[in-house]
Amino acid sequence: MIRRVHSLIICGAFCALSFNGQAQYVSHNKEKVNDFNTPMHLMKPEYKTPYGVATPEEVKGVIDRVLTFLEPATPFKVINKETQAEVTDFRKIDKNSVLEKGTFRLASYEWGVTYAGMLLAAQTTGDARYSKYVSDRFNFLASVAPYFEKLRKEGIVEPQIRQVIHPEALDDAGAMCSAMIKAQNDGLKCNSRAMIDNYIDFVMNKEYRLADGTFARKRPMYNSVWLDDMFMAIPAIANMGKLTGDKKYYDEAVKQVLQFADRMFIKEKGLYRHGWVEGMSEHPAFHWGRANGWAILTKVEVLDALPENYPGRDKILELLRAHIRGLAACQSGEGFWHQLLDRNDSYLETSATAIYTYCIAHAINKGWIDPLAYGPVAMLGWHAVESKVNQAGEVEGTCVGTGMGFDPAYYYYRPVHKYAAHGYGPVILAGGEMIRLLKTTYPKMNDSAVQFYHKQQKTDKPIFSED
Repeated sequence: MIRRVHSLIICGAFCALSFNGQAQYVSHNKEKVNDFNTPMHLMKPEYKTPYGVATPEEVKGVIDRVLTFLEPATPFKVINKETQAEVTDFRKIDKNSVLEKGTFRLASYEWGVTYAGMLLAAQTTGDARYSKYVSDRFNFLASVAPYFEKLRKEGIVEPQIRQVIHPEALDDAGAMCSAMIKAQNDGLKCNSRAMIDNYIDFVMNKEYRLADGTFARKRPMYNSVWLDDMFMAIPAIANMGKLTGDKKYYDEAVKQVLQFADRMFIKEKGLYRHGWVEGMSEHPAFHWGRANGWAILTKVEVLDALPENYPGRDKILELLRAHIRGLAACQSGEGFWHQLLDRNDSYLETSATAIYTYCIAHAINKGWIDPLAYGPVAMLGWHAVESKVNQAGEVEGTCVGTGMGFDPAYYYYRPVHKYAAHGYGPVILAGGEMIRLLKTTYPKMNDSAVQFYHKQQKTDKPIFSED
């Protein structure tokens, strides 16, 4: 069971201890608490979020609540928009046919992250409900897409499925493509290869780029580079390399990561700026939390996909380590990271915190970073994340969709909402990876602090020396 440290009220009756920490006698008289009769160092702090070592069972309980909420919130049905009747024979899809609306869209980039989180949770928990969530919806999309594509060519566009059959931006394509490739690599029977090929064709051949090939947009200014687009494109490319064995995808992924870093990574802080505009004489650096999340998540994905000694992989690994050092220095005392990472008066934000927790835990599990140094960072991050999952399984405290800004007020006052879709996938990713971390490492409380060890410490003493 988790050893959480909460507030303790020191009363008059207190167990008096000698200085070696062994109990000597119990006083039933009311005494004034002082340094002589009270082990002040063992007083329990009043943490704002839980603190201590979680168990795999507790972590699973949190993400199970999220899954239970999401299953009915994301229906996969075709209905007649006039009669609301379900269309079960997809050959009868016509101009009145639409995907039933749930709380979240089935084919958004946010849901690409959610599908990836479900696949990870299925691996680390062994719970088939997570993989079923993915396969049910991917098979549904694959089954209905050809019929809606026929309607699209006739000028009838169903908004949800349009992103699948006719992507128009990286947001439409990359995250979903990457999740579908992962599902296929995991052996799920999803009949998704045609969708994968359609997505990757857009990413590789149709998205706008700078002259050197870096992915870019024409808003808010011409030739704007968004940090978000690292994740919206590069993991799909790297995973396509893993799926096909074609080195052109690996080469493109490596090139993109390094070219984004050349423009966006601020070495002195170990953080990325959110936006870069080619026509600017100076480039402001606003270190938005979730955009830095997309950047670190991209590096983790690419490192997972690339062969061990592939050219450029070592540079990406060092970039990941530098980014983690910068992020760890910005973590708040509550375990969260701020909306603007280096501005502590900006609000604490859930989705970025969940992404960092996942990526740091994953980097530990892969042996890329030191568990003794970064295990407590991941544990503290997880406790922050779990505190934002309410009893209904909704994720609170997530910033809504955010464009590129060049003043702090824009970021400080972005709304948060429990139905901002960006929070759900990262929470499941973080939980799934923390379960793996807790099963393969040796965290333990020592002198009231979370510590990670290379081997199990066989003691229940509150303060101990390592075995």
